[in-house]
Amino acid sequence: MIDARGAQAMSVGSVHAGGERATSVRWRIVAWIVLASLVAYVLRFNMSVAAPTMMRDLGLSETQLGLILGAFAWTYALCQVPGGMLGDRFGPRRAMTALFIAWFATTALMASVPRGLPVLVAVALLVILRAAQGAVQAPLFPVTCGGSMFAWLPARHWALGNSLSTAGTTVGAALVGPGVTWLVLTLGWRQSFFLVAPLGLLLAAIWWRDYRDEPSTHRGVNRLEEALITSGRGAAAREAPVGWTRLLADRELLLLTASYFCSNYVFYLFFNWFYYYLTEIRHVPATTAGYFLAAQWTVGGVASLAGGIACDRLSARLGPRTGCRATAVGALVLGAPLLIAGTLATAPLWSVALLSASFGCVQFSDAAYWSAGMRMAGSQAQGATGLMNTGGNVAGGVGAMLVPVLAASFGWTVAVASGAVCLLVGAVLWLGIRADVTIQSRAVAQPAPSGSLRDTLVVS
Repeated sequence: MIDARGAQAMSVGSVHAGGERATSVRWRIVAWIVLASLVAYVLRFNMSVAAPTMMRDLGLSETQLGLILGAFAWTYALCQVPGGMLGDRFGPRRAMTALFIAWFATTALMASVPRGLPVLVAVALLVILRAAQGAVQAPLFPVTCGGSMFAWLPARHWALGNSLSTAGTTVGAALVGPGVTWLVLTLGWRQSFFLVAPLGLLLAAIWWRDYRDEPSTHRGVNRLEEALITSGRGAAAREAPVGWTRLLADRELLLLTASYFCSNYVFYLFFNWFYYYLTEIRHVPATTAGYFLAAQWTVGGVASLAGGIACDRLSARLGPRTGCRATAVGALVLGAPLLIAGTLATAPLWSVALLSASFGCVQFSDAAYWSAGMRMAGSQAQGATGLMNTGGNVAGGVGAMLVPVLAASFGWTVAVASGAVCLLVGAVLWLGIRADVTIQSRAVAQPAPSGSLRDTLVVS
């Protein structure tokens, strides 16, 4: 196994050996993944921004809006593992090209729901279409962040690559804030959907033209870049794959999934309800709320990139177990009090600042989850990260319905602050996750007796 210094030496040698330099196609592929992440969030987040206008236009209640918003999260969550299998079966190039076209179709169809329908009919149509949008977007991160990042980046850059993808999602959401707000107020919510839908077609064309499932088959990649990409992969890249049942039943992967559920509960709290909270609860003007929304996602983008860099550096210095764990636990523990403080702040500006800082903590932790999943699963990262992302997005479906219920029963302060409990639970679960031990090695090892807390939490 190549250590961090050995991998660095290989990198330097690969760049300069014999006067030949390694090509850098891998970073262009990462750029396309970042672009896909950005477009995904533009297409899915525009409904959250358009929600108040849609509610008035179609006569929807908060609960009905929660059903529509939650429909995306449920199918998005349930299709994560099948999405990883889809990538395994057809390869990222073919699978994602077809899915990008489907992104266009589902977004355009939602904009086609006419005014004047009975409310229940309109809700049913939007639930179906929003669920379809969730299903076709579900494979994005298992296939690209799990599979493509594994195939195209050396291990020492896995957290960085995933943090760049996460930053793309936050930039997309930040653009939606003022951009879609302006479109909705100027042209209407349907027109805003129609104008962003063709981004899916643009992605499909770029991906099919430039992406290849294996770096060795890309005509722009030379032998030095191939060697650089495969350096420092570790044991998981060499070990024989385990069956899907063993993979998806791995105890530490399930702990990672449960912790990602807790983290993403707060992510979806912001994703689904932050704009609504600002405009309808805090009574911030719509245009100002759009800029506040952009600021919140910008903080998240910077934090996600910082988290990826920190996770990679800590993993190189202290090992993947401590590096991933310290990155995630520190951020989640800090995010909890910031979330509560943001809900208690009386001034809207202070509330936005504190809540944005809490959201930044959640985003800071994100790369650690994906890096841990890839390190544990190796070549089976698409399936492992698909399961992890299933847990993360079930949180969206739960939160879409739970938050308005808590708000109606106890007020919005309690509803928003409920995320603090999830962050602390998510931090505790990390004590049982070892990113430096492969799933494959655990699958062939003698199983230990189960049933005690010690069996559940493996603390180094």
